[in-house]
Amino acid sequence: MAGNSFGQTFKITTFGESHGKALGAVIDGCPAGICLDEADFVREMERRRPGRSSFETPRTEEDHVEILSGVFEGRTTGTPLSLLVGNHDVKSKPYGVLKDLFRPGHADYTYFKKFGHLDYRGGGRASARETAARVACGVVARKVLGPLHINILGHTLELGGIRASRMDPAVILQNPLYCADSDAVAPMMTALEKARKAGDSLGGVVEVRVTGCPAGLGEPVFDKLDAELAKAIMSVGAVKGVEVGAGFEAARLKGSENNDPIRSTGFVSNRAGGILGGISNGDELVLRAAVKPIPSIMKPQKTIDRNGRNATLELTGRFDVTAVSRIVPVVEAMVALVLADHYLRARAAGQKFGA
Repeated sequence: MAGNSFGQTFKITTFGESHGKALGAVIDGCPAGICLDEADFVREMERRRPGRSSFETPRTEEDHVEILSGVFEGRTTGTPLSLLVGNHDVKSKPYGVLKDLFRPGHADYTYFKKFGHLDYRGGGRASARETAARVACGVVARKVLGPLHINILGHTLELGGIRASRMDPAVILQNPLYCADSDAVAPMMTALEKARKAGDSLGGVVEVRVTGCPAGLGEPVFDKLDAELAKAIMSVGAVKGVEVGAGFEAARLKGSENNDPIRSTGFVSNRAGGILGGISNGDELVLRAAVKPIPSIMKPQKTIDRNGRNATLELTGRFDVTAVSRIVPVVEAMVALVLADHYLRARAAGQKFGA
């Protein structure tokens, strides 16, 4: 199975399955001398881990990150950094029905068609549990970005068709949805409760804003910064679309409306989302990810078995009502990975940043 690695200079390879013994990652290219210990991972892993609210799977994983290699006396050594996250609260029995039936909207069908074999326990490698390894890697990426003083902030912009109308960073960590608009939280929670009682799920939109990103990150043509960010975010299982800046709205604007005027003080507007020609322009990076509803729902669904015969699937088990809030730290991590990679690539090429 290819496609488990991401990045060039700062390269990660993740491994593990939802109901296997553990998940983890190997990071190659992490510079030496960065202060790092296992306590550094706690905050971000806590934000992503399951079981924080009634709308998330009650699976209770501590998601403790164990450093296996690449750190000595509290500092990275420059050698491969290996991280391990154990699986402890595993209950595979409810997934037995998936031994023969495919979940509509899930990767079960395509994995089986590609590999002729399927780890149906919790989705195996296609499970959202895989993102625990990404978040752990994102912690290291933020450490690499330390000299740039970059701030990466994600939040739930929309959930179940309810859109936040305000952006107050102080509110994000005060609610389980990571929504930056306190007035939108209650309607979102109501929509989630309605979907939960109906045995259904909801999608939404996650937005990430990056401040402090210097001009000059990104490579022209195929390795454009926005192209790399789009790939990174689209690699998250539930994401079905990515916008940068004005995004699809730009298609409905005139050039005179879409262009961001430049003055001696900087850009007057930011419809470009902080990227021009695939290179960061020093303005705020603005990205949005469209997150689909979770396919594992309690409603009966039409499907087929492994022999192609029509069937009806009725699931029981532990599932999230939405993936949106838990994807916030995952998308942040993917943005950090891209920026760290391009920062190290630029630095290796002799590009200078800051004073």
